[in-house]
Amino acid sequence: MRKETSGLRYVVDEISTEHFIAEHYFIYVVKGLVILYDGNKHVELTPGQCCIARKNRLGRYYKMSENSELEKVILALDTNFLKRFQDRNKTTITKFKSTETFIRIGKSDLLPDYIRSLTPYYDHGQISTPFAEVKREELLIILLQSQPALAGLFFDYGIPGKINIEEFMMQHYKFNVSIDRLAFLTGRSLSAFKRDFAQTFNQTPSRWLVNKRLSEAHFLIQKKKQKPSDIYLDLGFETLSHFSFAFKKRFGLSPTELLGLKRTAIK
Repeated sequence: MRKETSGLRYVVDEISTEHFIAEHYFIYVVKGLVILYDGNKHVELTPGQCCIARKNRLGRYYKMSENSELEKVILALDTNFLKRFQDRNKTTITKFKSTETFIRIGKSDLLPDYIRSLTPYYDHGQISTPFAEVKREELLIILLQSQPALAGLFFDYGIPGKINIEEFMMQHYKFNVSIDRLAFLTGRSLSAFKRDFAQTFNQTPSRWLVNKRLSEAHFLIQKKKQKPSDIYLDLGFETLSHFSFAFKKRFGLSPTELLGLKRTAIK
């Protein structure tokens, strides 16, 4: 997949395979481009831009190099770290109003210098253990100083409440996560999720997910002329071979055969 942005050519280097955001993550792009997707919209981060990926949400990223260069900083702001910080610091907390999965961080004079300050502490792509807590605290102070409302996000340790299962599944069926995760994110136990799912869709979650993804794949190949190798990850399949097998079992021909038929018809 290629994407034209601002007159520069970006080439996809990696598509995330883990779609459940287990903790808050700070993402800062130094070089290249990172595109984040939450099932509803895409958020682009260009050099100098950053955001918080919100915990207990579904999302994926596309990392793209610009002129063969890609550099980003990703730091986890996990629950245990946040609780330790809160214990040591008095912080004013108000309800965080935004419902976005990816919260953009506004420009700060301190952030570019902070990012550059991390370089001496990196060890094999990670901040070395003795400094990890200190550097993350420094980041958190900068974020709370520039956007105090983030305290309502970081220091809310609640779990997802019960939500509409149909709306959630229609928005997130392309994400590759376990049924247990889906149950948790809709505010249900596994048994309650399966029961409510059957009442809503008249199918098991696994069967519905496969059929929904395959129907979307058929549409993209037949109507949009997209290549199977370009879409299988986006639709929640882990491997191209698994996607092709399931597709042929459902429709009686492989994805490449369907694409070939479409091209023949055009000629």
